[in-house]
Amino acid sequence: MIIAGLTGGIATGKSTVSRFLSEAGALIIDADKISREVVSQGTAGYNEILSFFGRTILLPDGEIDRKRLGEIIFNDPEKKAHLDAIVHPRVFERSAEMIAQISTQTPDAVVILDIPLLLEADMGNDLAELIVVYVPEILQLKRLMKRDGIDEQAAMARIRSQMPIEEKRKRATVVIDNSRTLSDSRRQALAVFNRLKQRSKNGTE
Repeated sequence: MIIAGLTGGIATGKSTVSRFLSEAGALIIDADKISREVVSQGTAGYNEILSFFGRTILLPDGEIDRKRLGEIIFNDPEKKAHLDAIVHPRVFERSAEMIAQISTQTPDAVVILDIPLLLEADMGNDLAELIVVYVPEILQLKRLMKRDGIDEQAAMARIRSQMPIEEKRKRATVVIDNSRTLSDSRRQALAVFNRLKQRSKNGTE
């Protein structure tokens, strides 16, 4: 089994590349999806977040308003660190459980850890590859403003809450440039998958 990490910056198109890798045959462990599950209504994570942030972060149905919570932590590093301390350990534990299950059921799988803050959380060690989905920051900014309907100041606050994309690019072992066409990004993702699949068949990490 080969385990590679996939990350990027906000609005760089990581989810798109993750989908391309999944379509090619990779098994995706989606940290963002897991992070929703471990703080869903009634869980211990949910109760911890509610205790710290209060009920103003809740949607009418009682679930956590991730947009509202994001607005709070993007402008408050201490509160962001507290939220991370609640969510990250639970995501790591669930991810490890899923990896163990895959290793038993599909020992030659190509597993992609799709983790937005993989480098920020210092999870890049002991992976076969560290794949970074890259676009220049100016394009990242434009895409984020358009995607979320926010102004430049708000978009930059979100971008600045993460490690700079150029720093992530330097730390990558594989870079997928998502600044051109979708077909070009798909071609790059497929090439990465094929290399990883060959390594899994050869039994090399």
